[in-house]
Amino acid sequence: MSITTFAVAGATGRLGRHVVDVLTERGRQVVPMSRATGVDIITGEGLAEALTGAEVIIDVASWHSSDQEAATEFFRTSARNLHEYGQKAGVAQITMASIIGADKATAGFLAAKKVHEELLLSGPLPVRILRAAQFHEFVGQLLDWQQGDVAYLPALPTQLVACRTVAEELVDLASAPAAPGTPIPEIAGPRKETMAEAAQLLGARRGIKVVGVDGAGMPDADLAANGAFLPGPHAKLAGPTFQEWLDTQP
Repeated sequence: MSITTFAVAGATGRLGRHVVDVLTERGRQVVPMSRATGVDIITGEGLAEALTGAEVIIDVASWHSSDQEAATEFFRTSARNLHEYGQKAGVAQITMASIIGADKATAGFLAAKKVHEELLLSGPLPVRILRAAQFHEFVGQLLDWQQGDVAYLPALPTQLVACRTVAEELVDLASAPAAPGTPIPEIAGPRKETMAEAAQLLGARRGIKVVGVDGAGMPDADLAANGAFLPGPHAKLAGPTFQEWLDTQP
């Protein structure tokens, strides 16, 4: 039987919007779940109704700040609710988006994602994970957080990827037959660069000077500097590059 109905947690978020678009373009039935659609995966409001008839949950719901404790609490509750309500509704599996290097993280938001992976994997429903590099879209967010004409951003290596590219890979993973024993797949962009280099390209458009600084003070900066958050040898690398993506933005 081909999987037809996908419930998307975090459907109106940065990645979720693309996941809904990809599913819709491929002719799948989509149940968008977010507070905007009357479904709260934390309180459980509307969740049982939303999951009725769904075969797969795609979990791309995220916490809005980098606070480790608050993010961990959010993921702990969402994982429990998606398993509990999903199992009652007869959902076959959960597919989640995570971040490359989450398994190595010791602090910050990435450490919360590590707990998120563990919590989802320990629940009753089968779970698939796709680990993605940081999004192209994240660079603008970093600039938004900085005030003034000069932004100081870490010159830490990354391999930025487009949200749309991640969404396509996530839908592929959620739709594919189970392949036991495979390592957790990764998706990253086509070229290695630093966050500061990417931000300089965007900053030039916005009239902001971007200065690359060492990542000291950031969670796991030493790990990042040593490439812990870069894609592994089995990762899928897919465009567009940050520059190509930027050229398509209004």
